[in-house]
Amino acid sequence: MQFKAHEYQKFAINHIKQNKVAALLLEMGLGKTVTTLTAIHDLMFEEGTVKKVLIIAPLRVAFHTWPEEIGKWEHLADFTYSAIQGTPKQRMATLMKDADLYLINRENLDWLIRKSGMPFDFDMVVIDELSSFKNYKAKRFTSLMSVRHKVNRIVGLTGTPSSNGLMDLFAEFKVLDMGERLGYYISCYRDKYFLPDKRNGMQIYSWKPREDAEQQIYDKISDITISMKSVDFLDMPELIMNEVPVWLEAGGKLKYDEFKADLVLQLKNTEIDAANAAVLSNKLLQMANGAIYDEFNISHHIHDQKLDALEDLIEGANGKPILIAYWFQHDLDRIKNRFKVRQIKTCEDIDDWNKGNIPIAVIHPASAGHGLNLQAGGSTLVWFGLTWSLELYQQTNARLWRQGQKETVVIHHIIAKNTIDEDVMMVLKLKNKTQSCLIDAVKARLEE
Repeated sequence: MQFKAHEYQKFAINHIKQNKVAALLLEMGLGKTVTTLTAIHDLMFEEGTVKKVLIIAPLRVAFHTWPEEIGKWEHLADFTYSAIQGTPKQRMATLMKDADLYLINRENLDWLIRKSGMPFDFDMVVIDELSSFKNYKAKRFTSLMSVRHKVNRIVGLTGTPSSNGLMDLFAEFKVLDMGERLGYYISCYRDKYFLPDKRNGMQIYSWKPREDAEQQIYDKISDITISMKSVDFLDMPELIMNEVPVWLEAGGKLKYDEFKADLVLQLKNTEIDAANAAVLSNKLLQMANGAIYDEFNISHHIHDQKLDALEDLIEGANGKPILIAYWFQHDLDRIKNRFKVRQIKTCEDIDDWNKGNIPIAVIHPASAGHGLNLQAGGSTLVWFGLTWSLELYQQTNARLWRQGQKETVVIHHIIAKNTIDEDVMMVLKLKNKTQSCLIDAVKARLEE
């Protein structure tokens, strides 16, 4: 696929190329991965100033998102990469491979630097989700700081760097510029920009910013930092559609394929029949989401891949409100078991959401009808499970993507690869309202 950069992406690419230390505050769904890879490509193959790059990211992002983006775009075909994962022996093998890019999850960063015994000879480092380095006492932070002086270029990527307050910025920017802008010691940073807040005698529990401290801090980091949430880069409101692929593990995929082919799946001695294509599609959608109901309306667990992807999206939002659209009751039950969420059902729920009092909300598309205004409470929607109904799909999206929205709306779709999810997504993209698409898609799957 050919990459045609938006103007804000061109700006970001140049920012990375022109600054050896760069912070890119680009919301999820706006293309931060391909933007960064394009800049690396130019630095490596056109300018020749970069030879070996380490990319640090959350587990699933490191080993799924980055490789998928590398393989997706034609202009990135020159890249070779190695994923540092698995057992220590397997990690060593991948580390010793000759590659342009080395991908590692942040949990293994301490091993790489302090335990692998290999020289840290990367001339460029990319930290995907810079906010995960906000704790200056964490191993990942101290390990990277111990070799930071060896790195010629570094890029920090995140959507919201200070969701828990300005104190988070100290460690995040110290790992980038080694303390040049906000200071080398946290004590000095606190004394300069903060005042004691809650305390018990000499024990201080929290700090509050001094007057004008926020602007002073932003001024300090402005030369290396750009934000893609500003109207300077985007016409507001803009709609960004993003697909988040997940792959079912072997057991879950086998159950899915068996059910698709035989119309019957054995789950713990419970037989589930799909008498026709319409019923089958409903069952396959359930399985793609991670569970399935039997004839007694009892749900049976299949996989957690979508929950894991949702966790990555929530972490990537870093405190920014998220609205989750679910379809089946077992989706809601499993989401509630994993995360602290609040269901949007009443006027009070809507009011609290629009006031910013609900960090993670869940909603069923059937309840997201015309006239329900949710745009004041957030701008990120995640489709955990898809629906064939184009009307409900469009209505739900319009709860956030509507007049009065002040931010770019990002709509994520968690798609189980090689399942019926891909058919539903295709139908929604084509805006085909006929139910015949449902039948045709299922039949095509059965005849494969």
